[in-house]
This record gives sequence, C-alpha cells and structure tokens, in this order.
Amino acid sequence: MDIGIPKEIKVLEGRVALVPAAVAELCRFGHGVFVETGAGQASGYSDAAYAQAGAQVVDNAAGLYAHSRLIVKVKEPVAGDLEHLTRDHIVFSYLHLAALPELTRELQAIGLTAIGFETIAAGRQLPLLAPMSDIAGRLAVQIGSNLLYRPQGGKGLLLGGLPGVERGRVVILGAGVAGGNAALVAAALGAEVTVFDRDREKLARMRALGGNVTGLHSYGESIAEAVRGADLLIGAILVPGKKATHLVSEAMVKSMQAGSVIVDIAVDQGGCIETTRPTDYSQPTFEQHGVTHFGVTNMPGAVPRSATQALSAAILPWLERLAAPGWREEPILAGAVNVDAGKVVHPALLG
Repeated sequence: MDIGIPKEIKVLEGRVALVPAAVAELCRFGHGVFVETGAGQASGYSDAAYAQAGAQVVDNAAGLYAHSRLIVKVKEPVAGDLEHLTRDHIVFSYLHLAALPELTRELQAIGLTAIGFETIAAGRQLPLLAPMSDIAGRLAVQIGSNLLYRPQGGKGLLLGGLPGVERGRVVILGAGVAGGNAALVAAALGAEVTVFDRDREKLARMRALGGNVTGLHSYGESIAEAVRGADLLIGAILVPGKKATHLVSEAMVKSMQAGSVIVDIAVDQGGCIETTRPTDYSQPTFEQHGVTHFGVTNMPGAVPRSATQALSAAILPWLERLAAPGWREEPILAGAVNVDAGKVVHPALLG
C-alpha cells in the first residue's frame, strides 16, 4: 500500500501522524511511504529523518496525494487538503463529522472512504482517541489556570490556593479519559474538584484521587448548582462519533461569576456547553456573559512533540492492519468507517 503523510495545515497544528521510527516499521513490511516536506518539523522530526527511515519526501501536497492511496493525517481535511483528495483515496484521521456536516457533504461529493481515529472502538475502549484525551484533559487545567490570571481577563485566582487562602473550584463534566486527567491535574494543584458522571466506577476512581475530589451523579440540578460556583468549568463529555449533548445551558453560564473560565474539550464534537463555539490557537478565547471561553478544537496541537509521539504509537498497529489486504474483514476497522465510497455509513452519523 502507498501511504501518504501530509503536512498538517489547520491553524497552528504542529502534530504529524507518524514519527520516523513508525515509518521505518511500515517500510520494513514493504509499504511505500510518502511524507510531505516539513510535515514533522514542528514536532522536531526532519525530512532527513524520514528519508533515513525509508520514506520518500515529496516537495508539495499535490505530489504527496498523487503518489498515495491511503492518507494518514492528524486532523480532519480542510480546504487545502480537500482540493487534492479523489475518490480513490482512503483517509485515516480524526474526523468528528457529527459536528461538521459541511465537511461530511464534501467528502461524500468526492466519493472517497474516510475512517475516523475517534470511531476505532475496541469494546468500550477508544485506543486512538485516548492518548489525545490524556493530553487535552491535562492541558484543560493548565490553560484554565492561566486564564484565571487577572492579566488574561480572569478573576485573579490562584487555582490551588495556599495557606490562609481559599482553593479554586473546578467542575468537570465527564469522568472518562479527558475528564479523569483534568481531575488528576486539578487535584494535584490543590483545587476543590467536583466531577460529574453517570458511571459509579468512574466516580469511585475520581474520589480516590484525594480528599479534595468529589464524584457526583450528573443530575441537572446538581450540575447547575456546581456550575454557579465554579471558577473553572471543563466539559469532557463524549459519545463516540455522535454530537455532544449540551449539559450546561446558557442560563447556567450566565449564573457564573465574572472572570470565571470555561474549557470545553468536547468542542470538536459540538461542545457540551451551550455557549461554546469552535476557536483555534490564533484566537483561542472569547468572552460571553463575563465568562472566558476556550474552544480550541485541536488542543493537543499545542504540544506537538509529546502529542505526535503518543499518537504515532497508538496509530501504528491499526495502520498496519488497514494497509494490509482484507482490512474490511476486520470488524473494528470496518466499524470505524464514517464515509464509504461517498456514502455515510457510521451509525452515529445516521441516527
């Protein structure tokens, strides 16, 4: 299989799908690997490193797409990618099509096949989403803590407090991988953390993080009360492939104190907070009802070196299966197809 790794062109996206060592593995199994020049630069991987691993480095995107049948990238195709895609391509990347109906229509019109990292599901596990959720959860607290500083427009609060000073209050919606990592970091900082979920086992894990962490069932009234007093609200709700449900209404956001912060990790699936809208790292925040909102859809792109290493390791085993004959006979891969020869097929996009 001829595999192409293009340079990511989403705003300030520094990740690349595969590190040179992963490319070497693919070449060892006889696959042709083409890498667009500069694709790994922001993650610290040179063209020379890819060439040494056995890849052919291609000067531009047009050449990369022309030489490759299987396109492996990090983020969903954007305008500069779409112009090079044809019906013969298979795209393997994060897609989040439930929140992107226009992109879905464009992929259908091209007639290609698209497989989402986020819809690779092994039982209840999402192995290609998990490493980026790890990072996004940790970043949510780091970024939120910074946005609470007065020069950033925040209420001027030290999230973890200190002796004689009140602790900041962090509310997290969802105790999965992203929410759990957010709770871990917030608890370590010393904040008062409340995590909402409907899974008792997950809530027990949150409680075990420390005496400053409370796990609660996600009743609407309980969420509303917690949101009202939150200094930092983090949305981390996920239903694989589906658009996120709004658990926090605009009225709830209005009830928050001025200078509070919202970080909605679920924004790439439409967001679980009604006032959230997608942003990027060129203008990551906006203010609504006196509350700072952070809605960047590619949060791990801020730490491309770490994110690329984690993502590449997760992708490689699945990519090896996808590049082999008969991949459609693999139930997990077949079940992760979002668009097949121009037809929307994933149940989460059909319901």
